[in-house]
Amino acid sequence: MEENKTVAEVEETLPVAEETKKQPLNASIDPDKFDWDAFESEDVYGEDIKDIDEKYAQTLSKVNEGEVVEGVVTAISKREVIVNIGYKSEGVIMAPEFRYNPDLKVGDKVEVFVENTEDKKGQLVLSHKKARQLRSWDMVNAAFAADEIVKGYVKTRTKGGMIVDVFGIEAFLPGSQIDIKPIRDYDQFVDTTMDFKIVKINQEFKNVVVSHKALIEAELEQQKSEIIGKLEKGQVLEGTVKNITGYGVFVDLGGVDGLIHITDLSWGRINHPEEVVSLDQKINVVILDFDESKKRIALGLKQLTPHPWDALDANLKVGDKVKGKVVLIADYGAFVEIEPGVEGLIHVSEMSWSPRLRIASDFLKVGDEVEAQILTLDRDEKKMSLGLKQLVPNPWENIREKYAVGSKHTATVRNITNFGVFAELEEGIEGLVHISDLSWNKIKHPSELVAPGDKIEVVILDFDEENHKLSLGHKQLLPNPWDEIEAKFAVGTVVEAKVVSVNDKAATIDLGADVDAVCFAKDLVKEDGSMPVAGETLAFKVVDLKRSTKKITLSHVKTYAEAKAEKAAAESDSTKKAVKKINSTIEKTTLGDIDALAALKSQFEKGE
Repeated sequence: MEENKTVAEVEETLPVAEETKKQPLNASIDPDKFDWDAFESEDVYGEDIKDIDEKYAQTLSKVNEGEVVEGVVTAISKREVIVNIGYKSEGVIMAPEFRYNPDLKVGDKVEVFVENTEDKKGQLVLSHKKARQLRSWDMVNAAFAADEIVKGYVKTRTKGGMIVDVFGIEAFLPGSQIDIKPIRDYDQFVDTTMDFKIVKINQEFKNVVVSHKALIEAELEQQKSEIIGKLEKGQVLEGTVKNITGYGVFVDLGGVDGLIHITDLSWGRINHPEEVVSLDQKINVVILDFDESKKRIALGLKQLTPHPWDALDANLKVGDKVKGKVVLIADYGAFVEIEPGVEGLIHVSEMSWSPRLRIASDFLKVGDEVEAQILTLDRDEKKMSLGLKQLVPNPWENIREKYAVGSKHTATVRNITNFGVFAELEEGIEGLVHISDLSWNKIKHPSELVAPGDKIEVVILDFDEENHKLSLGHKQLLPNPWDEIEAKFAVGTVVEAKVVSVNDKAATIDLGADVDAVCFAKDLVKEDGSMPVAGETLAFKVVDLKRSTKKITLSHVKTYAEAKAEKAAAESDSTKKAVKKINSTIEKTTLGDIDALAALKSQFEKGE
């Protein structure tokens, strides 16, 4: 591009006619007497006018329409920017095309696109916007590759962030990338120019993502390194509450953030950090620990005040009564705050004299005001255990006087297990009714007889005062049905009974009055050789009865097999007597009667 020349410089290069040299160029000429036709056709200056135009044109830049050239800003107004590209006229560009660059000033070099070298008004038509658009994608990629900082104009707000004009390309600025702190008002950034870093480019869709936060973080990283290098444990600094979460508070220490964990905010127990601090509040904090490599700083607030345990009454001792508020409930117990920052644990076993294990929420809830007794006190470890049950009489003291062995009482069923029932005689006094002491009859599970909350009559069977255990009985208060069963179903007794169920091995027989017996398969066969079915009624003989196991064994076969055997035996005896009688008379008969007697004998022997 040739060097720009002023009009005076151009005039100095033009040839001057001899006549003209004799007169100064600025001599006054009467316009009415000036021959304009001669001026356009004759050699006014001693040369042809066309030669003058050609020489003048050689002093101007060669500009082609549709190309991008560099120009110099010569004037700026609110509406227009004047740019000189070395052509015979200057170009005018609308000011909004430069809104991305509020620092634009006269003398700055800018790239422009030549739309028209001369419009109808003879004006040079330029566009800075089009020039940027033509080269913007190359410029964006170059800036991304070189990791350069670029200027961008925030055009508008959009879902999830902002739209930014970068080199004429609309780039996306995510809301999370505007600043390192949460932004509450996005609109404050609209119509502003900011520095950005290009963080992502999608070549296929020509999408660009920029970040302002990345620049701040890079600057802060350097500040962090400098600040952390000067930190010392125990150092007290002033900071500003930057963010509050459920687990703690982030504090800005002037370029670097530190975290106050919720446990380091107050000596007392709190539910949320907002109970102690508020956003943007200035507070003093102490450095507890820091990791220079990970840029992590642990801060403390409560450490700036004396520990409440240090101010605890020196006369307080084990056995004293204290009052406090329940601040936390766990399954194993409740934490009671007797002074801010001073807590004691009431274990669930110290809440009631009852041996039945329960959870703490059965006795207390958060916010309850309670009175308790100090059981242990360790000032060095800052630990204290408390008890509730110690403030009421122990029901197990002198229990034998109130619940003597053999005495009868009404109890409430509290819990049912496979092996028995726990019944409560009064608050803190419970005993076990073993399954074997619930009923004289054999049962599979205690729930067959009782349910939680039922009232049950019991008798005291035994004590274990040391372990607070009590053995109870229920069946002992009822008549033993086996006394009657033994008398009614003695061994050898034959009864009519119904078959309840049959399987391959045995059958269950209902003897009535909730008494069942068993009959094995070999003793179940009927006289005709068939097997009975459920619901059939037959005769059975009691072959065994064991009181200890409450088991009765029956046999159907013996009801008819023994009778048949007795009949056969009786017939056998009758035959033998008849044969003996015949034998005794043979000796008295004649030979002629022998054949007849032999035939008769044969008939007797055959049972005819």
